[in-house]
Parts: sequence; structure tokens; C-alpha cells
Amino acid sequence: MTDYGEEQRNELEAIESIYPDSFTVLSENPTSFTVTVTSDAGENDETVQVTLKFTYVEKYPDDPPVWEIHSQENLEDSDTEDILTLLKQQAEENLGMVMIFTLVTAVQEKLNEIIDQIKSRREEEKQRKEREAEEAEKRAFQGTVVTIENFLSWKARFEQEMAELKRKKMKEDDSGKSKLTGKQLFERDHNLDTSDIQFLEDGGNSVEVDESLFQDMDDLDLDEDDPDYDPLELGSDED
Repeated sequence: MTDYGEEQRNELEAIESIYPDSFTVLSENPTSFTVTVTSDAGENDETVQVTLKFTYVEKYPDDPPVWEIHSQENLEDSDTEDILTLLKQQAEENLGMVMIFTLVTAVQEKLNEIIDQIKSRREEEKQRKEREAEEAEKRAFQGTVVTIENFLSWKARFEQEMAELKRKKMKEDDSGKSKLTGKQLFERDHNLDTSDIQFLEDGGNSVEVDESLFQDMDDLDLDEDDPDYDPLELGSDED
């Protein structure tokens, strides 16, 4: 007949000697204790850690102990679920034998895998960001790839902008017509420089002269040959 109490006491002593710094007895009836398991150091000395709580049942090791995760550090929820699944699997495989050391060792290996996965995830994230940066740099260097859709969109915007500029220019031209300078008028109509000459040519032969204004010119005694002749003196003599 199996002495379950004796097997449990012997295993408890062995576990305490193997894990002296991480083993803690919580109660004796039923026997309950914790073992803290820490991964090997990862990148930047980072670790993950879990504290497992075990409680012996009456017929342990023929029946599996009760276990739970008492506390944890740096683990995701998915990691803790994986650890609980692992404990169940290992317990089923080791029924009939004391198994605490086996369970703790399996969890230790799982934590080391997790720390490696964290390192790999960080490396993948770093590489992803580097690829995104390279792709962004390539896009900036190459510019936008022209497709039918974005070309038609650009063309519509361009035509709209040009139509708006044309409307503004026509509006400015209309508002400036009443304020043209002489130079602007001349630049708009080059016939202005010949209009006066053309007027004289067209009407010059029809200019009438009143000859009566010159009839008494012969009666005037003008000493034009006299070097001292002064028309102003004539006017003063008559007075």
C-alpha cells in the first residue's frame, strides 16, 4: 500500500534543497507551497518570471497536485495560458510518480523559450521598421507612380485652376478698361499716331482763307530794311 504522506514529505524536502531561495511553504494541512521560476537572462539582462503554487491532494502522486500561477513578471496573458497548458500535459504524463521537480523544470524551459521569443519579436519589429523606412525613402525618391486614375484626377484639378485664373484675368481686364493711360491706349491702337496727319490730308484742301484780312498790307510803310526798325515804335507815334 502506497504511503502518500511519506512520498509527499520526501519530495518536499528534496524541493526545498533544490530551490532554497525560491521555495516557500504556505501551509502544512493540506501541504501547500510556492516555487518561483525565473528564465535565463535575455537581451539587456531582461528576464521573465512566474511563481507557481502547488497543493498536494490526498492521493498524490497517483492524482495530480493542484497548481496555479501565484504571480508573474513580464509575461503576456497568452504566455501564462501556455504555461498552464504545459503543466496539465506534464502532470498527465507523470501520474504515479512525484512530479514537482519535473513540472518546475518544464516551466523553466518554457520561460527560456519565451525570453527567446521576445528577443525574436523585437528583432522582427526592428527589421519591419527598417523596411518601412527604406520603402518610405524609395517612395520619396521615386515620387508618385502615375496611374490612369491619379492622372485624370490631376488633370481635372489643373483645368479647374486654369479656368479660375482665366476668369480672374478677364475680370481684371474689364475693370481696367476705363482707366487706361495714354501709353496703354497707344499700345492698344497703333493708328493714333497717324490720325492727325490723316485728318490734315483728308481736309487740308478745303481750308478757306479770308483774303480781306490782307488787303491793306500794301499800304503799310514798313521800313523792314532799316536796321533800327522797331514795330513797337510805330505804335507809339500814332498815339
